[in-house]
Amino acid sequence: MDALSDVLNSVRLEGAVYLNAEFTAPWCIRGELGLASVRERLAGAEHVAFFHFITEGSCKVRLLDGTEVHEAGVGDLILFPQEGRHLMGSDLHLAPMEGKASIEPLPGADPEVFHMRYGGGGAATRFVCGYLALSRTVFRPLLETLPRVLCIRIGDGPASALVRTLFREGVRESAAQGPGAASTLAKVAELLFVEALRRYMSELPPQNRGWLAGVRDPQVGRALALLHGAPAKPWTVDELAQKVALSRSALAERFTSLLGEPPMQYLTRWRLALAARMLREGREPIIRIAEESGYESEGAFSRAFKREFGVPPASWRRNGAR
Repeated sequence: MDALSDVLNSVRLEGAVYLNAEFTAPWCIRGELGLASVRERLAGAEHVAFFHFITEGSCKVRLLDGTEVHEAGVGDLILFPQEGRHLMGSDLHLAPMEGKASIEPLPGADPEVFHMRYGGGGAATRFVCGYLALSRTVFRPLLETLPRVLCIRIGDGPASALVRTLFREGVRESAAQGPGAASTLAKVAELLFVEALRRYMSELPPQNRGWLAGVRDPQVGRALALLHGAPAKPWTVDELAQKVALSRSALAERFTSLLGEPPMQYLTRWRLALAARMLREGREPIIRIAEESGYESEGAFSRAFKREFGVPPASWRRNGAR
């Protein structure tokens, strides 16, 4: 399995909520609108990312604390991996919409599923909006390399038709909340998320650095896949280098250049991320988790875990339970 697939499997998108939105010119909204109500549907989520897929019209997007303005049109997917507060609209100089006057329940649907309408009555821009729940600790390799806002051109071809179909299914399942809806929504979200990341990776310039650039590199990507495929194995740089057909020094240099840290340091952080998830999701004894994370003693594991997450493993588990 490749490293991207392994991380996405480990991310475990835990759920999703979709809603329709329609805005007419002139309009401007704050991107955080509705997030609090969505969190109720995604209770227990460690992290929530969200996106907009434009099905009609166009708009401008800017982070509230940024200056770069993104132009988006039909078939564009605007993804916010880190809950970035932002402005969207036909004119970003307008006062953004406040309050909930424009949010309406879908007729006959679950009252927590909304259809958003707002604007001055001019040209219409229509979206499907979605919110994804995921594990921040395991998702961190991607979070650290992704920009706070991505505008991905899906286009009008077969891939766009597939994305539109997936979004329609997401909205329908969010509204119906029938048996198996949570599982269906999570799987739809995964497909959309993977498609977005694949397209983003394909457009990265050759000189780009970061986790996704490492995944794309033939040798470093293979090394990442090996580490993710067997994180508990007592890996050495020599063994990794042999398996990816590079010298030890060449692998260490290329790996560090692309990811910003050497292979064994990356492996340590990945093991601790998996340990953090195990502490939150299960009741396995800490000493067992320490052993599975490559530590010979619970004390050494606790010290490493606290350096990484700021609290010892037992406190992390208690906080997760709450």
